[in-house]
Amino acid sequence: MKITEQYITQSKQDYVSISKACYIGDFAIRLTFSDRHTKLVDFKPFLEQTHHPAIKKYLNESLFKQFQVIEGLLDWNDFDMCFPMEDLYNNTILKEEKTLHSST
Repeated sequence: MKITEQYITQSKQDYVSISKACYIGDFAIRLTFSDRHTKLVDFKPFLEQTHHPAIKKYLNESLFKQFQVIEGLLDWNDFDMCFPMEDLYNNTILKEEKTLHSST
């Protein structure tokens, strides 16, 4: 009896990364992804709504503008602040709070 194994590897083409990030102004960054998709992401509402001091400090525009693209990821100060790729790609970094409605 002969046993064979087949391995399926994920192609690097399936992985989307950030290829370019340009600061537009007022906490907005235009992102270009490896699949050529572009998205203008406004980070200001997220920064204004956060209560976390390590994130809130990025409301200082000069600090915010110090982001880098490192290995296809958007990074501030060695990943002091970062976002899931899917949220950047879909421009959904600001999650709306879910409210529970009770029926009476």
